[in-house]
Amino acid sequence: MATATLSIDLDAIAANWRALDRLSGPGTQTGAVVKADAYGLGAARVARALAHAGARRFFVACSEEGAAVRQALGEGPQISIFSGHMAGDTDMIHDLDLTPMLNSIDQITRHLESLPGHSFGIQLDTGMNRLGMEQGEWEAVAPLVLDAGPELIMSHLACADAPDHSMNAAQLAEFHAMTDGLDVPRSLAATGGILLGPEYHFDLTRPGIGLYGGMPFDSASPTVALSLPVIQIRELAIGETVGYGCAWVAEAPSLIATISGGYADGLLRALGNRAVLWAGDVPCPLVGRVSMDTITVDISHLEQAPRKLDILGPHQSVDDLAEAGSTIGYEILTGLGARYARRYIEGTGRS
Repeated sequence: MATATLSIDLDAIAANWRALDRLSGPGTQTGAVVKADAYGLGAARVARALAHAGARRFFVACSEEGAAVRQALGEGPQISIFSGHMAGDTDMIHDLDLTPMLNSIDQITRHLESLPGHSFGIQLDTGMNRLGMEQGEWEAVAPLVLDAGPELIMSHLACADAPDHSMNAAQLAEFHAMTDGLDVPRSLAATGGILLGPEYHFDLTRPGIGLYGGMPFDSASPTVALSLPVIQIRELAIGETVGYGCAWVAEAPSLIATISGGYADGLLRALGNRAVLWAGDVPCPLVGRVSMDTITVDISHLEQAPRKLDILGPHQSVDDLAEAGSTIGYEILTGLGARYARRYIEGTGRS
């Protein structure tokens, strides 16, 4: 089967980081979130491009991801672990100089006992009820923790992609209540928080999805393009059906292209009979169901049979495709499959 090509624009990712760095303001450091293999785009290549752009603090989900980023970057940049200091991670955290964001009293105990003097941060829960310590827990351990010298105190906004949501102001107030007066750098804002304004920026911002061209950073440069090769083309008569479940029926004589790419490659089943692919500037509807390895596209209106069709590109962003599949751009990006041939673009001089 022919291999689809996923083009990843490292210069665009770096340009997005610089833009978010400018929005964060001169008094705030801008980190970079490269968890989930840099949202599916390749953590090693992306982290190096971001480091070249000026990023010095990176965030990942777990220690294993931190190990991959450390291998790519070498010594120097700080790599913080959102999941904290998990049992069994002590040697990796020590040997690779990773900085766990401690989420609980158990993690604080584990870290301070097993790695005294090693860098760490603290994550507080200001209302999201996911990771971090609530106010009562934090008050109980704050004197001990502060004496040990945390690198950062952070929390995470639940509704930053909805600027008018009351939760944003409530979490900001809670974060102030839990941290004001402490002589420790603070961080509250990821991409959406940066866009909420300076009062959310504190000492460090942590852009993630905005680096990769996703909402809510609507002025981001696009970072990915995905072209899918045509495997076979067939003619259908009126009344003939396409794919599993006979989910599409030809209402006129039709020309159907079978395309390499399916749900094993991150093309959601929900895109069946809903998504659009592009032959240059011409839209072509996806017809029938999405299969594991293939999709089928109506190309009856094209003047010439295409060799490939684009599903991500200048006419369709990850968020456009996500809307067709009733999901979010994050899921589209992180689901882009391992079978794609990845082509990295850099050195174009974009600022």
